[in-house]
Amino acid sequence: MTAEPQQKNSQPGLSAPMRGALWMVLAAASFAALTTVIREVSGSMHPFELAFFRNLFGLLFMLPWLFKSGFKVLKTERLPMHVFRSSIGLVAMLSWFVAVSMMPIAEATALSFTTPLFATVGAALFLGETVRVRRWAATVAGLIGALVIVRPAGIDIGLGAGLVLLASACMSMAALSIKSLSRTETPSMIVLFMGLIMTPMSLVPALFNWTTPQPVDYLWFVALGLFATIGQIALARAFASADVSAVLPFDFSRLIFAAILGYLFFAESPDIWTWLGAAIIFSAALYTAHRESRQARLFRSVQANLVPAVVEKNSTD
Repeated sequence: MTAEPQQKNSQPGLSAPMRGALWMVLAAASFAALTTVIREVSGSMHPFELAFFRNLFGLLFMLPWLFKSGFKVLKTERLPMHVFRSSIGLVAMLSWFVAVSMMPIAEATALSFTTPLFATVGAALFLGETVRVRRWAATVAGLIGALVIVRPAGIDIGLGAGLVLLASACMSMAALSIKSLSRTETPSMIVLFMGLIMTPMSLVPALFNWTTPQPVDYLWFVALGLFATIGQIALARAFASADVSAVLPFDFSRLIFAAILGYLFFAESPDIWTWLGAAIIFSAALYTAHRESRQARLFRSVQANLVPAVVEKNSTD
């Protein structure tokens, strides 16, 4: 069900960056809607139980793809990495669901923009990547932006904000594991294994906080699975259509959607500090993505020039 990466110029009509931007906006809207549903239902049901049903119904939406592709897609030699990615992803999900039930969704969304910054730290610590001064400066600037959001707004660095930052840190580690998995696995396989592993794992904490769902609750569960699946598909499409640096700026629309939905459904109005802090965080994240994209293009250019030179040398030997 999740679309596989497409060639960036394989579709007529819109340019690749424009397609990527539209997919990113769709992903942003879907994730904002998902957050709104979590906040709405968390008043009558524990967030841990919501996380279980989100995983369950998300997995159900993936089953048609599994049946169409055949069970051969379950063959993998990287099951331990799938388990690690799903485990750290579950910690991120549970933290995020609890945080959203405790604080305004616009503030939570703004703080979640720190995820790429945590990824920079994780890449340096766990992958041995060289992180230069300017990327470290961008990371520090992003954390300052987070402090701008939680301090002047009077939210204080309480449990809700702390859980968002924990979720962001875990999501960054999950993203790094996905980066590793994507070398051998398709996006659909990664999403499917996530559902297969996270659904039973999330059932355990849900059972300790179980409330018998009412019939109307299943409509919310369908919405949870639907918005999550659409968001994941759109996100994969966005990054498959164009470079990260081209589509990432449009992820900022997630805060706009969150602010609108928060105002319409919960009468929440983010203050100037939220927008200012989000702008600082997002600018830092965008700079980081731009640097990574630039380094990747430089590496591809060197490789492209190196191969003909090697071939020519071998032909003359």
